[in-house]
Amino acid sequence: MRVRVLGSGAGGGFPQWNCNCANCRGLRSGSLHATARTQSSIAVSTDGVRWYLINASPDILQQINAFASLSPRAMPRHTPIQAILLTNAELDHIAGLLSLRESQPLCFYSTGQVRDWVLETNVVFRVVCSSAQRTWKVVSTSGQHELIGVDGQDSGLRYQAFAVPTKPPAYLMDVVSQWSEGTIGYKLTDVQSGRSLAYVPAIKEINANIVAILGSCDCFFFDGTCWSDDELVTQGLAQKTALSMGHVPISGPDGSLVQLASLGNARKIYTHLNNTNPLLIEDSAERRVVEAAGWEVAFDGMDFEV
Repeated sequence: MRVRVLGSGAGGGFPQWNCNCANCRGLRSGSLHATARTQSSIAVSTDGVRWYLINASPDILQQINAFASLSPRAMPRHTPIQAILLTNAELDHIAGLLSLRESQPLCFYSTGQVRDWVLETNVVFRVVCSSAQRTWKVVSTSGQHELIGVDGQDSGLRYQAFAVPTKPPAYLMDVVSQWSEGTIGYKLTDVQSGRSLAYVPAIKEINANIVAILGSCDCFFFDGTCWSDDELVTQGLAQKTALSMGHVPISGPDGSLVQLASLGNARKIYTHLNNTNPLLIEDSAERRVVEAAGWEVAFDGMDFEV
């Protein structure tokens, strides 16, 4: 399967519009060896014609326009996007749906809980499914299933959804009583080649099930939001730690770099990088550490075959 990174940044992207941290300031001035990033999402395809997105960031129009394979190919209206798979109801992952509100057949995948939050809690989002041409498919966190797009044809991919420990979106904190299926990851398997990819952009705890699933993949994208747990606190940007925001840090004895060190056979890629993360600096000591450990850092436009 072909994989295209549409966006690799965390909420707000990089540089963040209202942030003047060292990273954002350095990128704007040109003093940092770094590149701008839009908010995280990927697109996958087995034939290069029909595409399936994981998450719809607020930057989705910019991302579509930056990737010719997602441009319309037929008159009068058309899109190669067959389906959008949602990992959760975070605004960073669903706000782009509002930009796709025009009358165009589309298919969405999510847990039933996320679907209800998107359509019932946020009245404005009901416009997303106001057309009979829109289909919302509820995914289960058990088994492997065919990924079928809006055209009803087999994508050549099978998906496995799995529960991911994290927290509810901030806008739901006061109204949510249960969070059993709030966030999921996806494992996509190419039927023809048997090769697989997992996508986990937000996670606060790495358990044995997560390790087992990632270990069964040929490639996986993983939450790279913060290098250290106190990253935002030490920079004077917030009083919240990475873990309190629902993201396991990369460094430290309990960080993902240590906890996933045994998964040496898979291609490992950090994504969803916050604007404060030193991994954004391509010649930083932190970047050298993760690369020495066999990791890559995602960037917008990254394109490869699994």
